[in-house]
Amino acid sequence: MKTNKIKFGISYVNTGSPLHALNGITKFLLFMAWVTVVLMTFDLRIILVLILIGFGLLRLSRVPFPVYKTLMTGTVTVLLMNAVFMFAIAPQQGTEYMGSQTVLLPLAGNYSITTETLFYLLTVTLKYFSMFPIALVFVFTTHPTEFSASLNRLGVPYRIAYAVSLTLRYLPEVTKDFINIMHAQQARGVDISKNAPVFTRIKNVAKILGPLIFSSLDRADVISNAMTLRGFGRNKQRSWYSQKPLTKQDMAVIALLFVVLAASFANRYQAEQLFWYPFS
Repeated sequence: MKTNKIKFGISYVNTGSPLHALNGITKFLLFMAWVTVVLMTFDLRIILVLILIGFGLLRLSRVPFPVYKTLMTGTVTVLLMNAVFMFAIAPQQGTEYMGSQTVLLPLAGNYSITTETLFYLLTVTLKYFSMFPIALVFVFTTHPTEFSASLNRLGVPYRIAYAVSLTLRYLPEVTKDFINIMHAQQARGVDISKNAPVFTRIKNVAKILGPLIFSSLDRADVISNAMTLRGFGRNKQRSWYSQKPLTKQDMAVIALLFVVLAASFANRYQAEQLFWYPFS
C-alpha cells in the first residue's frame, strides 16, 4: 500500500543570517510594531510596501522557499476563502466604506460586483497577508529559549516565558508524532487520502488524533515531573543561557521602529477616510 507522505514544519532554522544575529528583544519588538502598523492602516500603498519589505526580510533570513511553501499555499487559500465569505455576508461593504458605487456585474438581489467591493476585498486580504512574511521571519530567526529570555527581560514572569519556550519547542515534535502515527495507521490500512469519502477520512483522522493526544499528555507529564524535581519556580528570578546584550545594530533597529510607529500613528490620526481609494 502506498502511503501519503506529508512534510510540514515551522520552527527555528539557523542559517547564520544577519537577522539571526539580532537580539530576541529586537525581533519581538519588530514583530509587534509590524502588527500594530498593519492593524492601524487600510492604505493599500502602505500594505504593498509592507509585503515587499516582509518578503525581502524573509529572503534575507536565507530560509529556503520549500520550507514554507506549503504554509504559504495554505495561507493564500484560506485568505481567498475568507474574501468569498466576506462578500457573501456583506456584499455592499465596499460601497459603504468608499462612498460610491460602480457596478461591474449585477447579480441576484442585493448582490453585485462593484469596483469598490473588489478594492475593499483586495485591501483587506492583502492586509491580512502582510503579516505572513514577518511572522515567518520571527519564527525562523528566533530561538525559543532566546525568545523566552527576551520576554522575561521585557517584564514577563519567567514562568510564563518558559512556558512559551516549551510550547515553541514542542510544536515541531507534535508534528513529527502526527506524521509517524499517520504512517503507522496507513500501514494498517487506514485510508485518509482523497480516494476515501469525506466522512471516512474524518473518522480515520480521529484514529490518529487519539494516540497523538495521549502521547502528548504523557510527554507533558514527564516534562512537568522533571521540572518539579529540579525545583522550577521556587525562586523569583532565574538566569538565561541564551540571553544576549543589545548591540548597536539592535539599538538602531529599535530606534527605526519607534520612528515608523510614530509616523503610522500620525498618518492614521490625520487620515480623513479609513480606506485609501484612488477612484473616488
